[in-house]
Amino acid sequence: MSDRWCELKREMKEAASGLGIDAIGVASADPFLTLKQRLIRHRELGRESGFEEPDLDRRTEPSLLFDNPQSIIAIAVAYASKLKDPPKSEPGARRGIMSRSAWGEDYHTALRERLARLEQWLKERVPEARCESMVDTGALSDRAVAERAGIGWSAKNCAVISPELGSWIYLGEMITNLPLPPDEPVTEGCGSCTKCIDACPTGALVGPGELDAQSCVSFLTQTKGMLSDEYMRKIGNRLYGCDTCQIVCPVNRGKNWTHQPELQPDNELAKPLLLPLLSMSNREFKERYGRTSSAWRGKKPIQRNAVIALGNFKEAAAVPDLIRVLMEDPRPVLRGTAAWSLGRIGGADAEAALRQAAVHEEDAEALEAIREAVRQLERNG
Repeated sequence: MSDRWCELKREMKEAASGLGIDAIGVASADPFLTLKQRLIRHRELGRESGFEEPDLDRRTEPSLLFDNPQSIIAIAVAYASKLKDPPKSEPGARRGIMSRSAWGEDYHTALRERLARLEQWLKERVPEARCESMVDTGALSDRAVAERAGIGWSAKNCAVISPELGSWIYLGEMITNLPLPPDEPVTEGCGSCTKCIDACPTGALVGPGELDAQSCVSFLTQTKGMLSDEYMRKIGNRLYGCDTCQIVCPVNRGKNWTHQPELQPDNELAKPLLLPLLSMSNREFKERYGRTSSAWRGKKPIQRNAVIALGNFKEAAAVPDLIRVLMEDPRPVLRGTAAWSLGRIGGADAEAALRQAAVHEEDAEALEAIREAVRQLERNG
């Protein structure tokens, strides 16, 4: 490897902080053969979320995405894990919680801006540089690239853990024609610790580094259909995503990154009041949440999750609003979920509304949810 590329890599790492990047590493552009075998098995077992790039070859062979790739630059940007003076969730003013990855500006935007700065920096020094950047929605596995590039190790909770930054990091990468020398992977690991596996609310971490996405709470909060009674109970008051496996990780203890201004949380968006979410219009939702990563699936999943949270809180003050959703919302999933929550909360008004709704409901799934809620109240009666 020529001194030119070693020196460029050294300068790039020194420049990273000024570009808004917290960690930077270089990986070879060789195919990710071990990852491919894991992905094949993952698919065979039905553990995919459905949000991934479907072509496994494109996910594991950089040469299918970029002509004659020479290296892949991985970046990491750290984000906040704690709210300053978080608002209280209390009777009459119950709150939900967004995952920490959705607290600040949409990380897709934040990382693309940083990768664009890095590309500009490279082209100022090497005009013939070609670069292809991707964040999260690209074909390559951000985590596999980051692990190979020495950003951190692949943890039992499927996150990449940086020895310095923990796992509160966003990841992105850039394939390039520059033959930069690769970094060594991190040799640290999780050891015998299984706190994340033990704490997973639904048991979705089926083994070290093995996630059944179909039962992961983070995935469930982003789906749009009716959820099972078991899953709704496990979701708690989560509106988008789940941080449990990262919160319990010993490496993350005491780590809270506040140096990236646009990634800092707005408390009222990170931990919003639940009742106002139920009547939020599309326009209001876009104005409030459009700049965050939680908006990508639209307002329906978040509204459904708010309805679930009110049921899990058994929030009696929410009964009138939930009855309105049950009787008037045009979306069967929301009506059925409101029925579940009313069944959890109980009371004469809830029961009367459920019995009335059972007479008029035309959607089969919502009707079954209403009938089950009535049965629940009768059992508890």
